[in-house]
Amino acid sequence: SRVVTIGKVQIGGNNKIAVQSMTNTDTLDREATLNQIKSLASSGCDIVRITVPDENAAETIKYIKESGIDTPIVADIHFDYRAALKSAEYGVDKIRINPGNIGSDERVKLVADACRAKNIPIRIGVNSGSVEKHILAKHGGPTPEALCESALYHVSLLEKFDFDQIILSLKSSNVSTMFNTYMLASEVCRYPLHLGVTEAGTIRMGTLRSAAGIGGLLLNGIGSTIRVSLTDDPVTEVEAGKELLIALGLKKGGVRFVSCPTCGRTSIDLVGLAKKAEEALKNCKKEITVAIMGCVVNGPGEAKEADIGIAGGDGWGTIFEKGVQVEKLPYDQLLPALLKRIEKL
Repeated sequence: SRVVTIGKVQIGGNNKIAVQSMTNTDTLDREATLNQIKSLASSGCDIVRITVPDENAAETIKYIKESGIDTPIVADIHFDYRAALKSAEYGVDKIRINPGNIGSDERVKLVADACRAKNIPIRIGVNSGSVEKHILAKHGGPTPEALCESALYHVSLLEKFDFDQIILSLKSSNVSTMFNTYMLASEVCRYPLHLGVTEAGTIRMGTLRSAAGIGGLLLNGIGSTIRVSLTDDPVTEVEAGKELLIALGLKKGGVRFVSCPTCGRTSIDLVGLAKKAEEALKNCKKEITVAIMGCVVNGPGEAKEADIGIAGGDGWGTIFEKGVQVEKLPYDQLLPALLKRIEKL
């Protein structure tokens, strides 16, 4: 896709996949909104979106920008073009709007001109619930074809005024629909795609559904930025997004865990050991693979590509590095020894 710049972050082309989230504070509560943005930034969030329903809420954009925070901020606009103009005036880094929702061509042109003047990109956000009625009737519902047609309609409204700094999102709560919509969109346009399964749910199912939809697309080379939408703390969304990218091999930094599902050969509390190891290393930034395996028969062999790991025995276990056993210890000494060796890697 083409490259689009959002504040200090570039997406599209060969740039890294950016992780996004959205504040859930009352935008008029400036201090609470700013504090949540800071928390998101500290957790590794690349881009933060806040809702801006009117001009009063746009004043918070000014407050945030004057605070000196450098995390790119997106103003989420729905119907009030004046809120978009005010957000642009105050230096927002991106605007999320559907041009067809703000009224006349004159209003669309005003927003496009204001954003062009300050190099502010626009994200068009289409989802299953926002598709125009005539398009739904034509396709028999919110199908991938309907979502794409709706998105391209909104794109045309901006392109008519020579605006092309556009990002597209075409979300659905149905994973299959979401996946097929983005696959189709990637064939018909070169704008960067913002991936997400909308209304994905709580942390367990929401993460699984997002991993299926977002992960499948990223493995096909589709997508420039992601949001894992969860009914949870926004920081949890960021953590899930980063972990997804690490799991796909698209983000460096942090431990990659390999652990076996256990079987009849397992003679130690492997489940407990794996959970404790993962918790102990959750903030480790070393780019290493750690394996927690249930037996010495297959452990080192199956996980020989791991940098370091544990293979369990009957009340004891071995620590191995690159498939080679380096230490044999009682069960209760395995984790401390593993962590000590990881510190030296």
